[in-house]
Amino acid sequence: MRNTHSITLDRQDIKILEALQRNGRLSNVELSELVHLSASQCQRRRQKLEETGVVRNYIAQLDPEKIGLGVMALVSVSLDKHSEKIAEAFRTAIIEYPEVLECWGVAGDADYMLKIVAPDLKAFADVTLHRLLNLPMVSNVKSNLLLQTLKSTTELPVRWSI
Repeated sequence: MRNTHSITLDRQDIKILEALQRNGRLSNVELSELVHLSASQCQRRRQKLEETGVVRNYIAQLDPEKIGLGVMALVSVSLDKHSEKIAEAFRTAIIEYPEVLECWGVAGDADYMLKIVAPDLKAFADVTLHRLLNLPMVSNVKSNLLLQTLKSTTELPVRWSI
């Protein structure tokens, strides 16, 4: 099912997006050479992709282990009760946890799925047992420690958009 809020992308836009996903630091000249467009055409297209929000940000991806964050887990969280006010209170609380890299509202056994990073198991236990479970709206927390990375990418399959 396609998003009804998506914009129309042509093959040149796709090429630009694929190149930028691989290397967001490309200069306009380098990008134009890769996608076989003039520098001015490439700049206009890139600017449109940024202005429309297709390109949200340019960031540096850090290696968690190299900066001492060796424990990563997916954590499911169930709430005791459900209302807009309670969901907003959970969202407000979880935003303040720097260890929570991502948080999704989900359908299934739990209400939310969190991606959490920590330097070690003691710090991870502190986040889950002493902070998450102490939130008044949280009734249950289940953790899955990630043992091995088989695939990790932020590249979206943009070719599906045409």
